[in-house]
Amino acid sequence: MVHNQSSYELLNYLISTSKSEVNSNHIPSLKELSQQLEVSIALLREQLEVAKAFGFVDVRPRTGIKRLPYSFLPAVRQSLFYAIEIDRKKFQYFSDLRNHVEAAYWYEAAASMTKEDIDELRGLVESAWKKLRNPQIQIPHQEHRSLHLSIYKRLDNPFVQGILEAYWEAYESVGLQDYAGFDYLEKVWNYHQRMVELISSGDFYEGYRVLVEHSNMIHHLLHLKPLSSDPAK
Repeated sequence: MVHNQSSYELLNYLISTSKSEVNSNHIPSLKELSQQLEVSIALLREQLEVAKAFGFVDVRPRTGIKRLPYSFLPAVRQSLFYAIEIDRKKFQYFSDLRNHVEAAYWYEAAASMTKEDIDELRGLVESAWKKLRNPQIQIPHQEHRSLHLSIYKRLDNPFVQGILEAYWEAYESVGLQDYAGFDYLEKVWNYHQRMVELISSGDFYEGYRVLVEHSNMIHHLLHLKPLSSDPAK
């Protein structure tokens, strides 16, 4: 529990009731909580906004307050976007962290993939090549994001998932999903196709080498599309 902080009554309540077997996802109304916790409704309303910002609860007019499954993403996203708004170049530091996380969990993630997962990756690669080979080139950004996240989706680690998901939201917020040239995109998807083939064949060591080589391409992309330190530019 969060101790010795009078402003954490609601968070303490969420923690203490998290393992309750009786409808633990349903949270009483602020009026009921106010009486139960002996805290004013106004203070609880402030604490509820914090809980919403961190993704602990969802609040809707008809259904009331509902506890959400834990996700690290909201907390990372709040802090990361704040940093990027101050200085867009902070994205580079987070990108470096993300690359290290992907590399560190590569073997575990690759080994966890099922045949259906690999078929899904192949479908993403096929969709990307169709877009790139279209007479009017389309940027396969959604395939790019989905492919990377899909490789790591079976890891039972919400902190890894939160960091990887936040990276792609930041990637989009700084505009790196926009066109960066056909040669760059072709090289990216050659790497992706090779990674999927190596996962399928069980050659995780070579797959790791290709992943790391591919991850270094972010430096080339940032050279092509440098980030301004001023978010307004």
